[in-house]
Order: sequence, then structure tokens, then C-alpha cells
Amino acid sequence: MKLAAAAVFLLLIFAAPSLLTGRKLPPAEIKTAPLNAEQVVSNLVRMNALRAERLQAYEGTRTYRLQYRGFPGNRDAEMHVSVKYLRPLTKAFTVVSATGSKVVIDRVFKKLLESEQEALGEDNQKATALNTQNYDFTLLGFEPATSTDPSRYVMQIEPRKRNKFLYRGRIWIDGQDFAVVKIQAEPAKSPSFWTKHSEIEHSYEKVGDFWLPAHNYSVSTIRLGGRAVLTIDYNEYRITDRLPLGRPELSVQEQK
Repeated sequence: MKLAAAAVFLLLIFAAPSLLTGRKLPPAEIKTAPLNAEQVVSNLVRMNALRAERLQAYEGTRTYRLQYRGFPGNRDAEMHVSVKYLRPLTKAFTVVSATGSKVVIDRVFKKLLESEQEALGEDNQKATALNTQNYDFTLLGFEPATSTDPSRYVMQIEPRKRNKFLYRGRIWIDGQDFAVVKIQAEPAKSPSFWTKHSEIEHSYEKVGDFWLPAHNYSVSTIRLGGRAVLTIDYNEYRITDRLPLGRPELSVQEQK
């Protein structure tokens, strides 16, 4: 699954500059990283392409929740959605139930679904793929494996052009599968004047051989005064069609 299609649509409504200003990582352990930045990115691009090719279809459910407090009045809403994905360009959404503010449901939740559909387009996928044509990558650190978590590479990414589906920030990459497991980011091009500041986190979970969205959390400050908290929970994944994943030849040792 393309990274942009999985995550960037969240930034279209709640996005603003300076998302990561002032946020510090623990001291980087780059010297202990098995691979350098170029090798990590090469492995990531190869595995993303392979997973996108082999994942043919899946189903799942989502719960969207938003709480807004401020001008011109408080708003709350919740929407439950079922989704069916069919490679390469089809994602069908069915709204199962929706409660709360109709403004939020129509102008936020449904807009998010429309934006995700737009990101699936072939031209958008090519223009927003997580690769060196669209991004500059910097290795910030390496988190060794523990008894409960696999190793992860931490990278800073900067877009090479202004595009509402591109983003800047930090990504965490699984050291075995070379899949993005977490994002902290802001869009390369702010889509809205009305949002003053936003902080967004996006995480993934492994379903079989594939990595799919798990949870999103966004806290936004609105320019006219107000605060919005958006969460999206992804549940009940079922992979309905797939090809054997296999594994291409990957970089395994840093070049000296």
C-alpha cells in the first residue's frame, strides 16, 4: 500500500507549518546502524513496491471521531465506515453509521474519504511515492531491537516539491521488513488558511505480510480560535486476495 494513500489524506484538513518545531529525538545512534541512509531508502522503496504489487484486496473497518471546542461553537461527531480495497485503484467506502455534527461529518469525515480516493490515482501515486525522486532522506538514528520491539531506523524526510500529497517530518522504518511503522509529519503545501497549527501522528500494524494503517491522532489549533482533536482507528482487517510476497535482494551490510 502506498504511503501517501495511507496517511497523507489526514493532513489535508488539519495541516499547518511548524508541526515538529522544537520536538527533539533522543541522541541518535547512527554509528551503530547496520545500514547507511542510501541503503535503508533503497530497501524501503523495493519492499514498498513489492507489497503494493502483491496485496490484491483487503477489507476492514474504521472509526472516525472528532471533538472541536471553540469559535463559533462546540462540535462532536463520530462515523463508522467499512472499506474494501481492490488493487490497484479501487477503494470503496460504506458509511455504516454517523452521529453528531452534520458539518463535521460532511466537511471533515467525508472530505477525508474523498481525498484518500484522489490519492489512489495513478498519477498521484507516482508523484507522491516515498522515493528519492520525491523526497530527500536523512538518517537521524537507529533504535536497536529489544525483547518486545524490532529494530527501527529513524529518518527525516523533506519533499522536493510543493504538493498537497507530499509531506515533511520523521518516519520510523522497521529494520527487518523495511516498512514505515510511524509518521510524524506536516504537508509540503498547506491546504487551508484556517488551520494555524497541527500535530499529527500516524501508525501502522502488520497484517500477515503487509503493513496497514492502525491509528491516527491529530490535535489542531484553528486560526479563528478553537481546538480540534481527530482520531481514526482502523480495525477488523481481512486480506481477501494476495500473491506470495517473497523478498527481493536487499542491502544487508553497510559499505565501508
